[in-house]
Amino acid sequence: MTARRLGAEFIGTTLLLLAIVGSGVSASTDGPASAQLFQHATVVGAALATLIVTFGSVSGAHFNPAVSIVDSMFGGLDGRTAAGYVAAQVGGAVTGVVLANSLFGLPPVAIGTTDRIGAALVASEVVATYGLLVVIFGVIRSGRNAAVPAAVGSWIAAAIYFTSSASFANPAVTIARQLTDSYTGIAPAAVPGFIGAQLVGAAAAWLTIRWLFQPAPEMAGDVVVPRRDPADTGACR
Repeated sequence: MTARRLGAEFIGTTLLLLAIVGSGVSASTDGPASAQLFQHATVVGAALATLIVTFGSVSGAHFNPAVSIVDSMFGGLDGRTAAGYVAAQVGGAVTGVVLANSLFGLPPVAIGTTDRIGAALVASEVVATYGLLVVIFGVIRSGRNAAVPAAVGSWIAAAIYFTSSASFANPAVTIARQLTDSYTGIAPAAVPGFIGAQLVGAAAAWLTIRWLFQPAPEMAGDVVVPRRDPADTGACR
């Protein structure tokens, strides 16, 4: 069962990065910058929602170390499984970038040169990651699990457009995107700041979720039984 869950995280994250980088390459060849960003955001949001529906029943479709870490802090994953999820997500993200580069005739690995350093960009990553996790766990703790794919895909699509960082909101995505020198790439020097900001956003979200939302209910016959957070939390970019 664990192998299947890790496989789902690896494959799902691979396909997510293929959508992120591939849509970025396609969008960068057509129209003004605002149109390119809108096209990219729409594709990524749609792909993410689809992947959550596809893999959610197997692994919970996290695709994001921040989601897995917070889920483990709520007891949804044990430490060993969470570590396995993170490794699978990073491996899948790197594989997805290499695949996307190759499908567009680019070098399979090319170090990113896009400068994403600055206080506004780092703050955007805090906000994007915080909002993502609050949306995921808020929807689940409200008992609306079926709405997770649409909610998460919509948040990511919107955040790509309304944050100056274009909402990476995912340490695995950040690590992998330094391996493409395309529209969606990131220079290695900016990676530590982005990941640090994402972890800060995740910690703030954890505190908010604990305070604001009751633990998600589980239906047992006609009785609603409180339970700890499950692994089926949905993903993030």
